[in-house]
Amino acid sequence: MRLIGMLDSPYVRRAAITLKLLDLPFSHESVSVFRTFDQFRSINPVVKAPSLVCENGVVLMDSTLIIDYAETLAGRSLMPATIDARQRALRILGLALAACEKAVQDVYEHNLRPPEKVHQPWVDRVDGQLARAYALLEQEIAATRVPADAAALNQADLTTAVVWTFTQALLPGRIVADQHPALAAFAAAIERFPVFTAFPHA
Repeated sequence: MRLIGMLDSPYVRRAAITLKLLDLPFSHESVSVFRTFDQFRSINPVVKAPSLVCENGVVLMDSTLIIDYAETLAGRSLMPATIDARQRALRILGLALAACEKAVQDVYEHNLRPPEKVHQPWVDRVDGQLARAYALLEQEIAATRVPADAAALNQADLTTAVVWTFTQALLPGRIVADQHPALAAFAAAIERFPVFTAFPHA
């Protein structure tokens, strides 16, 4: 299998780490949706990262759908099996993905849109959603134990760390680490796992 996309995308990175944790063989190709648009389009005409080229040539896209396929292929899931634990993991995962979506929107607004085209009420709304997602995520992670090793990671843990690292790298000072101590410590611990250092935020 071939995973297409840059590791500076939190969606590509969470897919890559998941595939590795599931012990699925794959190659990673750092193709950018911006700098190498035409090359990406030749692989997936929709130009959406991540894209997964399956062994039969079928191209899948969207990290959550790629992870669903990968877990089916591996015959195991990174989500808890019991209903209470699964509900809590889904709550954390939903907050992390909401924070990710708003962080990406914020990056696009400030880095891709000309300043004269920025609509400040929209930016304020996105920033508010981002702040609230992280405030709620901080509460959840404050009550969460740091996994002892990569084998103990679930998808909520994995995605939370990836999204935090992305936000800190691309939006420095927007979500202050000192105001989110549990998240900062949690992500820092997970980022030291070999499976994370093997696929670093680029």
